[in-house]
This record gives sequence, C-alpha cells and structure tokens, in this order.
Amino acid sequence: MSTYCSFCGGEAATGDHDRCRARLSLIDPPRYCPECARRMVVQVDPMGWTARCSRHGETTSASRAQR
Repeated sequence: MSTYCSFCGGEAATGDHDRCRARLSLIDPPRYCPECARRMVVQVDPMGWTARCSRHGETTSASRAQR
C-alpha cells in the first residue's frame, strides 16, 4: 500500500482520498510520488502519460493499466 496519496500528496492513512482515487482512475496522472510525496514531473501526450520521481523512477499510464 502507498504511504502517500499520489494525487494530493497527503498521507494515505489519514483523511478521505476517495475523490483522489476517482480522479486517478479516470484520466488524471499521479502528481505526487506514493513513496515519498515528492512532486513528480508529469508528461501528458495523446497516447498516455509518464510521471517521474527523482528518487523512485518512472510510472506510465501503460504500467498503471496493467495493475
């Protein structure tokens, strides 16, 4: 389980993140690293998105869809 919400950057264990999960499941890419809450560099193109954390690497829409 993630330590931080990848949409708002808040702690995953506290607060209500239902709206965040809904946004992430529809179309929005993650904005914050779920491991360290650092703001990620996000690139969106017509084929999907790429989000990169300077410490934990890259996540893509293709890799997220496989989960």
